[in-house]
Amino acid sequence: MEAPESTQAEAPVAERKQLLEVSSLRASYGHRQVLFDLSLNVGVGEIVAVFGHNGAGKTTMLNSIFGLVKPMGGTVRCDGDDITGATCARTVRKGMAYIAADNFIFGELSVLDNLKLGAHLESSRGLVRERLQGVYELFPILEERGSQVSSTLSGGQQRMLSMGMALMSGPRLLLVDEPSLGLSPALVDQVMEAIGRLARDESLSVLLVEQNVVRTLPVVDRAYFVRSGRVILEESAEELRQRESYWELF
Repeated sequence: MEAPESTQAEAPVAERKQLLEVSSLRASYGHRQVLFDLSLNVGVGEIVAVFGHNGAGKTTMLNSIFGLVKPMGGTVRCDGDDITGATCARTVRKGMAYIAADNFIFGELSVLDNLKLGAHLESSRGLVRERLQGVYELFPILEERGSQVSSTLSGGQQRMLSMGMALMSGPRLLLVDEPSLGLSPALVDQVMEAIGRLARDESLSVLLVEQNVVRTLPVVDRAYFVRSGRVILEESAEELRQRESYWELF
């Protein structure tokens, strides 16, 4: 499969309106501090990756942004509004959707019922149908398997379903935790291509965390590297592609 198409042909990063702004974020689990003054931003229609090894704080960062973990300090702004420590319900209303690395579908329900649950806050049936059609265009296999029990799908199909559920809420900002986890290289490319299409065609902003640099770089605009809860590098995807190795950044 060809590498996913980059979104960098769109408006230059510096000219994009900032949708998400995270400044000096600090967070902990119990008595152990995990994030140390972490700052990053995501523009409208921009795909930003956060790379780092296991335990670097990537998932804690997403949880703190989305409202699953209450930060110790710092600020999180979405579209200019301070949502630091906001509930998940409020972040969803602000237009965020979160795709976790695991436990991301309701396995006992059908594919279609999962997708409908993703739009449970939307009262317009017409808009729900429109979003459902959009998901089917992105992932035709989900329409084919609409009546199938979700737990019987393959790992790649479940990942597509989780993305479909998130898109059914009509988000402006998609937070994605390890989209390549457990997938074959071909499926990783397919998922990354879908993310690229959403940013390019729908102006969807995406913040994703990953360890797979090679498979992720073709579709992102910028990337941060995180080590031990701190940002150690921010570069454009084009700059990162010039590097011969990424090991020293982990």
